[in-house]
Amino acid sequence: MTLILGIDPGSRKTGFGIINAAGTNGSKLEYVTSGIIRLPTGELPERLKVIFDSVSEIIREHNPLEMAVEEVFFARDPRAALKLGQARGAAIVAGVTAGLAVAEYAARSVKQSVVGSGAAKKEQVQHMVKHLLKLPSTPAEDAADGLAVALCHAQTMRTATSIGGQLRYSKGRLKQVAKTNTVLES
Repeated sequence: MTLILGIDPGSRKTGFGIINAAGTNGSKLEYVTSGIIRLPTGELPERLKVIFDSVSEIIREHNPLEMAVEEVFFARDPRAALKLGQARGAAIVAGVTAGLAVAEYAARSVKQSVVGSGAAKKEQVQHMVKHLLKLPSTPAEDAADGLAVALCHAQTMRTATSIGGQLRYSKGRLKQVAKTNTVLES
């Protein structure tokens, strides 16, 4: 049993989802919880503190073993990209402070893993998260995105295990380690 916390960071709303990857090679995926951390209006430092405190509380409450975070996408507005990067940083620091290994995934990789297309729309991600986790209703957009990040991580770990390698973190990235202990760059 491996509890995985997925985070979809944002400077106004941060989505999260926790799944349990159980069974052989984590092949049985179970929903644990999900939600949205709604950030107050006001100065960015206060919003970052809310992200850090909230993610820390989620980790204390559920004790996940691993954490996965969506990477910053390229935005037209550099200020928005910087704020998003800082929101990611607050969530990552909460995970690292709790002793979790943190993996990072591009939005396209998350969509590809969950939907089968890196250009999938939000509604498609929500639908597939509902289907894959056998949820009775469609999760909110940001919560579905957090769950999708966790599902992507579970799939990545399962694939690496099935091809006989191990994974480790190098330079902030999850890397495949061949049986000869050589790091394979992705």
